[in-house]
Amino acid sequence: MEVESSSNLPLPDAFLDFLNENGLDPSVYTNSDPTPRYVRLKPGCEGDVEEIEVEVGCKLEKVDWLPSFYSLSPHVQIANSKAYQQGKIYGIDAASGAAVSALNISLGDHVLDLCVAPGAKLCMILDLLGSSGSVTGIDVARHRLAACRTMVLKYSLGDRCRLFVADGTLFSLLPIRVFSGSNSGEYPLDEMVNLYKEWTSRRPWKDKKKAAKARVTVASQLASSTQDPELIYYGKNSGVVGLTRSEIYQTFLGNDVLHCGYDKVLVDAECTHDGSIKHIQKFEYWGWKTLQRRVLNAERTDNLTALQLQLLTNGFRLLKIGGSLVYSTCSLTVAQNEDVVEQFLLQNASAELLEIDAAKNWPCRSGRIPKTLRFDPMTSRTSGLFVAKFTKLAI
Repeated sequence: MEVESSSNLPLPDAFLDFLNENGLDPSVYTNSDPTPRYVRLKPGCEGDVEEIEVEVGCKLEKVDWLPSFYSLSPHVQIANSKAYQQGKIYGIDAASGAAVSALNISLGDHVLDLCVAPGAKLCMILDLLGSSGSVTGIDVARHRLAACRTMVLKYSLGDRCRLFVADGTLFSLLPIRVFSGSNSGEYPLDEMVNLYKEWTSRRPWKDKKKAAKARVTVASQLASSTQDPELIYYGKNSGVVGLTRSEIYQTFLGNDVLHCGYDKVLVDAECTHDGSIKHIQKFEYWGWKTLQRRVLNAERTDNLTALQLQLLTNGFRLLKIGGSLVYSTCSLTVAQNEDVVEQFLLQNASAELLEIDAAKNWPCRSGRIPKTLRFDPMTSRTSGLFVAKFTKLAI
């Protein structure tokens, strides 16, 4: 969908009131200098930059402060380029890339992406892990998670990934490393037939019929708080192959989580998306009444902040001692960012905010709470994003 430049974007009174109530500057949305489009180059494709520039008809400017990222004109379409279709590049805003970079992912890490859709950050995490560790991706909506599955398969990044349709506020499965050497392949004969084999998109007819019946309505595509997480994809080296369902879905006590939880957790929480200028521009086509319902409705905003706190709390619960968690939203409001962080810290004595070392070279500013960061179109030439990094202390 093409959208007009932000300088011509007429802001309705209701949205201006929303900005005023949240202390936000309307000029962010009417800045005459549009935010660039960003892409990340897949490792090993550095030598293809000139060829990609010819394909898209635009020079790719290297982003000095973020490795493997390039900026290009916001009006350039990449979907029809061979580089995009062959999985050499994928679109991801530089601010989102910074949130992933803040995790400081190391080889062998087991990472939880608690709100994984639409999937670009998942791809970056998998790129950084390479041939080690694992990533567990969670989303409450099956259709959004299916799109993530398509992405990791397209970019050949799914080998160490598993994807669950689940409620991120309740998800409780730990990394597969918990099972290393648990049964050494010794199972009763009746369990052998239920071992997970290598994943394939070709499912038995009965399974397809059952899944189709379950997706009769849109509502049924959202994970229920009463149902087990649904594993819709797992890579060959994700740890799933060769295990039984009871092992995959085994629950653990609190002390198990402290020592066997995830090394890194990303909680890029659902929000009002008011920090994404391109997202707000789309309401010109969707209708400003849709904006009223999806962004400005006070009840929705209250529900969102409660959801954000629940997601952050559960993500932290699944983090092991000494691990790192990054909380981010693409909202510019204090209510969905600093206020959530403050409430979380009050409720979790073992949580401590961390400095983001890499941010010394980032074009961002400090949030209202020390050690938190804010990106916005005017300061950073990126979409708006709030970032906070935590660790779990042994207390």
